Order: sequence, then C-alpha cells, then structure tokens
Amino acid sequence: MSKRPRMTLFVVMLVGFLGTAGIALPYPVLAPYFLDYPANELTRFMGIHPKMLLSICLAIYPLGLLLGSMYIGALSDLFGRKKILTITLVGAVLGYVLTAWAIWSESFVGFVLARFLSGVCEGNISIARAIAVELEPLISKARGLSLMYSATYSGWLIGPVLGGFLVVFGVAELFLIAAVGMLLSLLLLVLVLQKDEPNEKKEPEKHTVKQLIRSQNAFGLLKNRMIWPVFGFYFLYTLGLNAFYEFYPVWFVDEFNATPQTIATCTIFLTAAMITVSSFFVPKIQSSWGEVKAMLVGATCLAILLFIQPFVSMNEIRWIFVAIGCAIAVGNSMVPTFLSTAFGHLGQGKVMGLQTSTFCIANFIIAVIGGPLTIISSKYTLLLGGVLVLSAVCLLWNQRHSQNALLGPAV
Repeated sequence: MSKRPRMTLFVVMLVGFLGTAGIALPYPVLAPYFLDYPANELTRFMGIHPKMLLSICLAIYPLGLLLGSMYIGALSDLFGRKKILTITLVGAVLGYVLTAWAIWSESFVGFVLARFLSGVCEGNISIARAIAVELEPLISKARGLSLMYSATYSGWLIGPVLGGFLVVFGVAELFLIAAVGMLLSLLLLVLVLQKDEPNEKKEPEKHTVKQLIRSQNAFGLLKNRMIWPVFGFYFLYTLGLNAFYEFYPVWFVDEFNATPQTIATCTIFLTAAMITVSSFFVPKIQSSWGEVKAMLVGATCLAILLFIQPFVSMNEIRWIFVAIGCAIAVGNSMVPTFLSTAFGHLGQGKVMGLQTSTFCIANFIIAVIGGPLTIISSKYTLLLGGVLVLSAVCLLWNQRHSQNALLGPAV
C-alpha cells in the first residue's frame, strides 16, 4: 500500500468520511421525525414515548459499531486490510438499503436491525485509521491521522447537511443516498487500494471463529495496565462528547422548535471549525504541546462550553458551536496519535479498534441514559455531558506523569 501513499490515504479518508456521515446523517432528522412529524407505526411503536424510541434508535447504531470495531480492526491484522474493508463496505451498502426499506414499511424493528447492521460494518473506520498510521514514514503519523480526522469531521458536516436539507425528498431517500456513497467508496477501494499482506504472522485458517472472537478483539489491549489512564480519560470524555452529539438536536427541538434545516445549519458551524482546526492547527499543537497537554486543554474548554450551551439564545448558539468544534478538534485528535505511538507495537488495528470501540460503547451508554433524561429536560443531558468531560480532565490530570513517561518529556 505504501507504493501509492497519497492515493491510499485518500481512499481511507473517504471510508472514514462516509462512515462518519452515516452516523451523523440521522441526527438533524430523527429528532424532528420522532417528535414533530405526523405519527406513524415506526415513531409510535407499541405506544412507547417517542423520546424513548428515539433513544433506542440513537443507541443501536453505535452498539453495532462497537461490535464491529472490537473485531474488525484486529481481524484486518490477521487477514489483511483490503479484504476485511471490502467485506464490511458491502455490508454497509446493504444496511443502508434495508434502513430505507424499514422507513417505507414503517417498521421500527426493521429500522433498528438495519441500523445495527450498518453500525457493525462501519466499524471499518478502525481499519482506515490503521492504514493511515502505517503510511509512515512516507506520510507522518500525525499528518495522516490529522487528515483522517479532517475527513471524519467532514462526515459530521456533510451528513447533517444532507439530512437537514434533503429531507424534503423523504427520510428513506436519505439512507439511499448514503448507500450510493458507500457503493462509490467500495468501487474506489477495489480499483485503487493494493492488495496487502496480513501484518501478523499467523495462520488464520487454523483458528475457529469462536477462538478469533475470544483472542482478536480490541479490548484485549486493556490487559496492559499502562493503557488504562488514557482509556479511562477517553471513555469519560466520549460519554460527555456523545451526550452533546446525540442530544443537541433534541434540545434544539425542545428549546427553539427547530427544523432539520436549522439543526443542519448550526452543525455546519460546528464541523467547519473542527475541520479547520484539525487540518491546519492540530499538527502544530501536537508538536508544541504534546498529546497529553493538548488533550487536557481541549477537554477543559469543551467542558466549560457544554456548561454554557444550554443557557444561550438562538442568536448566540452558532458561535458557541464554533468554539465547541475547535475544542473537540484539539482534544479528540490527540488520543489516536498517543495510542498509536505508545501502544502501536501491540497491533495498530487493535489500537485503532480500541479507540473506536470506546467511542461506540460510550455512545450507546449515553443514548440509553440520555433518552429518559430528555423526557425531564434535554438541558440536563447537555449538563451531564459537561460533568463527564470535566471528570475525564481530572482523571488524566492525576495520571499525566505516567502518561508523559511513555513518550518522553516532549509530551
């Protein structure tokens, strides 16, 4: 793959972009769809409160993503990046098509199962990050990961924009658009990405599926006690971050009766800031401050902003979102660089899989907790996010010396 590093990086950036767009596409649409649109059998399933149904829908995708990212990155270490990436992209296309069918059929169960399948297959984001890391020295690790994050932040931008402004054609049609995007990514992958050899010198055919599930999963890295402080930080951080990601659309609907277009517009401000900072400033911040200091500064700023957000007016919210986007870009981009440098020798696929898995399990947990909390007030969910991020800062601050020792005094 290193013979064409720029094209390889472009392909995996596209995979990361489309995978993130798949996560973000429903955000500006699902809250109004469940809370404001005319009731149907999907949004009023078994007479359950629509906010509870929305919570289930928000939780099921990251649950699938969790399952996929636990194993897909590690399995790509065994069987090769391209092979596993191709299989999962085919599954993602199928998942989006089935999601559209479930909406047309007004089948809540079908919608949930289709979103779960999409999530499992889009655990391939961990493969994309591993490939970007392995392009060093032709493309530096920090540069490759910062561009990967720019691509994923672009997904956070384009997904909500498509969802917010193309919803006039129908909610189901949005998922068909996502399926077409995944299909294009699959074709480009097949045509451009070179066949690779497995990174680990093992004989996969001698292992049963059960044995692989037990041995080749990202959470096996947690046996290494040195990884626990940064894992704990990232877990708490992503709990708080996902409280914001998943429920600011609900807050918009509750507080301002916002339309999908309004939510999408504010999301543009958020993600444009994330893209700009990640593309042009993160490598400089990393070289000047080091990963640990940057994580602490970015997370502290994010916590403060999450405490402020629920109390601002519609006129101020766009600029708060710009500031939140900058804080997320600084804090979020440092974690994979740190993990890759300190623990990459344990398998880059597993390392990137652990990061993605942690994000997903936090996403699932906060969706389950935040849904019922929004029935009382969506403000409480956002404030809970601030508390969780601040807790992450306190944890990493207490452990910063042990983490600095892994990468030397420059960190």
